[in-house]
Amino acid sequence: MKQFLLCLLLAPFLAGAQVLQGQVQDLTGRPVPYASVAVPALRQGTTADKAGLFTLPTLPAGLHRLEISAVGYVTASQGVSLPTDKLLTVKLAAADKTIGEVVVTGVSRSTEIRRSPVPIAALGQREIRLSASTNVIDAAVRGIPGLSAVTTGPNISKPFIRGLGYNRVLTLYNGLRQEGQQWGDEHGIEVDNYGVERIEVVKGPASLLYGSDAVAGVVNLIPALPSGPAGELHGEVLAEYQSVNGLLGSSVGLNYQKNGFQTSFRASHRLAHDYRNAVDGLVYNTGFRELTLTGMVGVQRAWGSVHFWLTAYDNHQEIPDGSRDSLSRAFTCQVLEADNDDIKNRPVVPASELRSYGMSDLRQHIQHYRAFANGSVKLGQGELRLLLGVQQNYRQEFNHPTAPTQPGLDLRLTTATYDARYLLPPWHGLELTTGVNGMNQVNKHVNATDFPIPSYQLFDIGGFGVAKKTFGKLELTAGLRYDTRVVRWNDFYVAPNLATGFDGAGGVGAVGARLPFPSFRTTYQGLSASLGGSYALGAHLVLRANVARGYRTPNIPEIGSNGLDPGAHIVYLGNRAFQPEFSLQEDVGVLWQSASWEASAEVFHNYVDNFIYQARVFDAQGQPVEVVPGNATYQYQQAAARLYGGELSLNVHPAALPWLSWRSSVALVIGLNDNPALRERVGEAARYLPLMPPAQARTELRLTVPARPASRLTASYLRLTLDGTARQNRFYAVDGAETATAGYLLLGVGVGSTLRTKAGREAVQLFVQVDNVLNTSYQAHLNRLKYFEYYAASPNGRLGIYNPGRNVGLKMVVPF
Repeated sequence: MKQFLLCLLLAPFLAGAQVLQGQVQDLTGRPVPYASVAVPALRQGTTADKAGLFTLPTLPAGLHRLEISAVGYVTASQGVSLPTDKLLTVKLAAADKTIGEVVVTGVSRSTEIRRSPVPIAALGQREIRLSASTNVIDAAVRGIPGLSAVTTGPNISKPFIRGLGYNRVLTLYNGLRQEGQQWGDEHGIEVDNYGVERIEVVKGPASLLYGSDAVAGVVNLIPALPSGPAGELHGEVLAEYQSVNGLLGSSVGLNYQKNGFQTSFRASHRLAHDYRNAVDGLVYNTGFRELTLTGMVGVQRAWGSVHFWLTAYDNHQEIPDGSRDSLSRAFTCQVLEADNDDIKNRPVVPASELRSYGMSDLRQHIQHYRAFANGSVKLGQGELRLLLGVQQNYRQEFNHPTAPTQPGLDLRLTTATYDARYLLPPWHGLELTTGVNGMNQVNKHVNATDFPIPSYQLFDIGGFGVAKKTFGKLELTAGLRYDTRVVRWNDFYVAPNLATGFDGAGGVGAVGARLPFPSFRTTYQGLSASLGGSYALGAHLVLRANVARGYRTPNIPEIGSNGLDPGAHIVYLGNRAFQPEFSLQEDVGVLWQSASWEASAEVFHNYVDNFIYQARVFDAQGQPVEVVPGNATYQYQQAAARLYGGELSLNVHPAALPWLSWRSSVALVIGLNDNPALRERVGEAARYLPLMPPAQARTELRLTVPARPASRLTASYLRLTLDGTARQNRFYAVDGAETATAGYLLLGVGVGSTLRTKAGREAVQLFVQVDNVLNTSYQAHLNRLKYFEYYAASPNGRLGIYNPGRNVGLKMVVPF
């Protein structure tokens, strides 16, 4: 028995590494030089040589799914069983596809998008770089139907999936949950835009694998794997310019691998002044300055892998407030404290300051640091996957013009995350995965004068099991999960601070102390479940369906708010009696894939019990309540909600015309407020939920010059895009919380090419993208700046701040 146990423990280390060799070709059989070949499940990859030949020397025995990509070609996936002595041949087509790709997010094991019962979409690095978006979330919005974003300026975009966002969407960085005060309106995702190689989006409840906060879905931002022949240093230099806000971006990335050792490093910097549009001119206080550093070191062996990551993010972000001169509509700046300042006497901002790259005194400073390790160990035919990480988000908002170095909001959030899952060996076609994950979180006020939420502690843990079984053409997946979350804080007093002249955190005996946050402790529990499957009707058509129960605990602002969020200019009031949200969502999809075209149709229905939303507070006379003068007051509410809609996508790339591609998509979501008491009081004004994106459509025509072996230019393209957004008449109109938003059309034009060396390697990638070619003046319904207005009327009839105008983006990438 002892010998048996010893052999079992040593089996993964005694198993020899398998070598896989192959060649990447186009559809005519010609080699595709320097293609990337990766095994996503193992986080391992390499680069083919100029003859398209590649070698992966340290793969474990068993079945693996490869992902192969090259500039100007379709990303292909192909399965291979090791050991094998045959040379693997991979064919790449010169077209744009996504539904055949392999994904690792939202599923217990890597699988193809079209065979996943859960709706999943993916966007590769090249498509991300074709965009002139200011941040990675906006780039994803343009490429993935059903994904939208609430914005507060060009660098602040919070992802929404099918009408739900904030803490209902879980953002991951390489599988690590992103924790950074995401309940707030006025800051974005703390990730290096230039270092993201792939975006995977789960559209629908993903609580089964990730627990609370994934009730609407998941956005996983995946950094690049080390690639290139062993023993060679590879990297790239990137430079970018955007005209709408003078953005200057630069990034340097390096990677190296040899004998299973892997390492990479990236440093990126971006700088922008205020953005411009045809209505407002330069919009005051929308500039930013951002620096990110990312490093990784790891090892990949036949027994498994382990990778250790370190990241640092530092962002200085200006805070717009929308104050203007009443006649000229020129932006004005705050020079006194809000409760002593007269909006009519604020000085006009000089033109030199609007064009300046310097940061104003009213700004945010956001720092985010991560240290985490992920790895896997082969245990016979099974596999153990682990992720352990710690991250700290330090967020300051400087909103005191008379004391510019004194932060108003000063929060330090520290989160420790753990995730362990075991992939059991397949048994009679059954694949079973079990796991446990959760986090411990501490959020503290450091040197603040404003206290919208209390300091708190949070701990949660959840265990799950997922089973997948294949019956010929039918694949079924089912799972169950149970979560527990404990939230608590002690009495939190606020008292005048004589040293600063503002309020500060105080003790029970402090002079003038008040208690906005009495002590609180509660335990939330929830059950999540999912059942779905896909059925292949022949080689081209796949049907899939899924029903899932999602779970989300109320976040801290929803239960504990009792103060001003200075960046949002809103006083939030929470409710301690809130219960967890539970959703029940049904998804049905039809997907078609052939050599000349792909199409998909997805519809969903989502019923959410105990849905939490914000409603503005009015007094008995119908006047808006201002707990803090000049700032609106909102109270969180809870009721049932119903959301339904879907997405349609079509991608045509005729086999007879390999240089032509036409892609179109449509997305619609309708959110209904199922609150009979509120409907009875205010009528149809309460029919719809707030922050629902309007119907959107996007079409793109792309012409690509066919690849020629003798040509130094490859992947040359011309793309024309048209984005149409319908008028939003379905809005939350209670107490004037939202207003209708006009529809608009935005035209885009892009060109680009890749210059190769004589040896066939990529030398320079060039991208030119012009967005909003006609300089259309518009306001997106989910743009918070639409409501930044101090007057009931204006001389030009335009209220609020408009979205950015015409933008010319230039991007150059030099790989080496």
